[in-house]
Amino acid sequence: MYIRLFTLFVFTFSLQTMAQDYPFSSIPQAPKNFSASNSICRMIQGLGFRYHWATDGLRAEDLEYRPSDEAQSTLGTIQHIYSLSITILNAAKNKVSEGPRPIPPDRLDELRRATLDYLQESAELFLNFNEDELYELNIIFERGGKQSKFPIWNLINGPISDALYHTGQVVSFRRTSGNPISKGVNVFLGVKN
Repeated sequence: MYIRLFTLFVFTFSLQTMAQDYPFSSIPQAPKNFSASNSICRMIQGLGFRYHWATDGLRAEDLEYRPSDEAQSTLGTIQHIYSLSITILNAAKNKVSEGPRPIPPDRLDELRRATLDYLQESAELFLNFNEDELYELNIIFERGGKQSKFPIWNLINGPISDALYHTGQVVSFRRTSGNPISKGVNVFLGVKN
């Protein structure tokens, strides 16, 4: 019995340690001042934290779950969030997001890592922009040889909000498939107790 409990403890500790190896296992301390770039950064950090825990510990049956035949599966939703994270990073770099969308990694751990890394890089870039630099940024799309530019403010109501929305779907889907997110995840404080 003691060996079994010890094994369970070690396994649980290993899973928690693995979860903390990925970015956004918690949200960094808030900046001392408010600015447009700090606000965008904080939104991305909040997204990263929610995504981190929404996708932590997913099983094959969770990834396959879809609420209806017409709906996207949990895996398809996570792949969509991956493409949104690329758009967010490209906007932070003032770089073109070209179509068609890049093919996401095959393995869940690689997909999670890439998405979280893109969000972390984006947050760090936004944190360091001054007001003038921020106004020079655009969201730039290129599809079929045509380019469209949008002000960086569209990043908030566009890709960031869309990714938050879909992260909430992942939370709902996994709860429905019998695997709710870890207890102790506090999205208000940005920590896991």
